[in-house]
Amino acid sequence: MAVDTSPRSTTWTFVDGEWVTGNPPLIGPTSHAMWLGSTVFDGARWFDGIAPDLDLHCQRVNRSALALGLDALVAAEDIEGLAWEGVKKFDGRTAIYIKPMYWAEHGMPGSVVAANPASTRFALCLFEAPMNTAQPSSLTVSPFRRPSPEVAVTTAKTGSLYPNSGRMILEARARGFDNALAKDMNGNVAETASSNIFMVKDGIVFTPLANGTFLAGITRSRVLTLLRRAGLDVRETTLTVEDFLAADEIFTSGNFSKIVPVVRLDDRHFQEGPVGKKALEVYMDWAHGNGSDF
Repeated sequence: MAVDTSPRSTTWTFVDGEWVTGNPPLIGPTSHAMWLGSTVFDGARWFDGIAPDLDLHCQRVNRSALALGLDALVAAEDIEGLAWEGVKKFDGRTAIYIKPMYWAEHGMPGSVVAANPASTRFALCLFEAPMNTAQPSSLTVSPFRRPSPEVAVTTAKTGSLYPNSGRMILEARARGFDNALAKDMNGNVAETASSNIFMVKDGIVFTPLANGTFLAGITRSRVLTLLRRAGLDVRETTLTVEDFLAADEIFTSGNFSKIVPVVRLDDRHFQEGPVGKKALEVYMDWAHGNGSDF
């Protein structure tokens, strides 16, 4: 029985100079991207008439392309303009995920494994996706780890890194948890399988130091700055699983759901804390124009 390839929500994609609806068949069985994983993407959000840090997401997808050996075909400001054009195709009642993408169609002459940058393609996909902001989540420590920069292109937001995240989540859910707490190759906490992570102890906010094993997100950076501006002591440092188990509060940050409180880490249960609520408050105040940029 054929698999239904239609999108799960209203979707528009800009590719090859035009907007198309649905799920256009862009990658075939001989495509380098399908065969050997040469894909990068980024993800911004539109909601309430705003798209926070859209410019930074458009800039990062171009950096990711270059890190994977692809060509950054479209200027970041042009991607941003196309995104706003695409937003107008929706009814405005549901939040939208904004996903610019690059991939390679062919390998290099003489070495099919390496992507040929001259075959780079670009698409911008927008689809409706409700935000699950502030919905509590549970975590378990994953037996799988984040790779180091020596063994994977950790500086890029590349699809090739996500199967590792996927197996973390599948293993965690098989044990009754929503998501996984991932360690780096040295055994220190990196992030969850799908978001950056913060903990609070004695009123001090901590988050793992960006060491190249995980993508230090745009929303993470924004939250760091806004919490410091609000007067909190926020520190980036090396953290262990034991540090998180001894925390007073844990929450995550990410573009898809912004701020999510963690109410369980393995056998330790937590209450939704005031700092996570503050993080969401100051972020939304800034996003809606009540705060200042940095």
